[in-house]
Amino acid sequence: MREMINERTQYRSGPQLVRFFNALGCQDSYGQGFPSRWVYTDDRLAKLNGTPKLDQCIREVFSPASFVGRLNELDTLVVEFNQYLVFDKWRLERDGAELRFKKLDKIEIQEPPAPKQEEDAFLSREFNNVTFGGLGLEPSVVGVLEQRLREIERCYTSGSPLAVILLAGSTLEGVLLGLATSYPKAFNTSSAAPKHADGKVKRFQDWSLSSFIDVARDLRLVEHDTHKFSHSLRDFRNYIHPFEQMVSGFSPREHTAKICLQVLRAAAEELRSNLARLRT
Repeated sequence: MREMINERTQYRSGPQLVRFFNALGCQDSYGQGFPSRWVYTDDRLAKLNGTPKLDQCIREVFSPASFVGRLNELDTLVVEFNQYLVFDKWRLERDGAELRFKKLDKIEIQEPPAPKQEEDAFLSREFNNVTFGGLGLEPSVVGVLEQRLREIERCYTSGSPLAVILLAGSTLEGVLLGLATSYPKAFNTSSAAPKHADGKVKRFQDWSLSSFIDVARDLRLVEHDTHKFSHSLRDFRNYIHPFEQMVSGFSPREHTAKICLQVLRAAAEELRSNLARLRT
């Protein structure tokens, strides 16, 4: 459940998690000393467990209103989540815009649709001569970005998945920050732009990689599959610190690194192809 709240249904930052659980009756605030997102979410779920608020929590996480245009993705997540509920003889079902819990007479395990096919299709995309040119960035910046890409590829080949994830995440964040700086109106007026509690859009320097990716998707600068698989990169900053990596239990794998490298390559290609949307 924690993964569904923190990452899978949407990325939720610390402040967003506080708002999420406060809507369920908690009275928390975000500030100095806030624990890792994983620890905070696990603690709050433990307090909700066994109460009616847990049902409300599940309904909110899987709310169809949050998956407009992505209902197939929602259904896949629900089937995956039901693999855990089924052992208590419950199943979550979606009927149009409504969610309901169904009591089962016996354990009925649903096999999720084959998301691996989507993943294989994404990883099979070929990108030749990937470049960050043509994005309107300073030539010196483009040189640094392309040097990083070559280094990321060497790290992947040498079997250094953590290095791939950290470098790919920071590189993509740098590219999107550069684009946001060049096209501030488009990025600031996106419905996905992160905001403070008073409704004002945050400064670009305060955006997370997750926010940049969500806005890029909202502006149709990156495609659906690139946005979908970018979740592997979204928390790269947490893994910079060994303690955060330990707390989260994150163990980088070659497969995760492969997805991250492919996300970076795909984003570079799609951003260059779709940038005309911001120029018109």
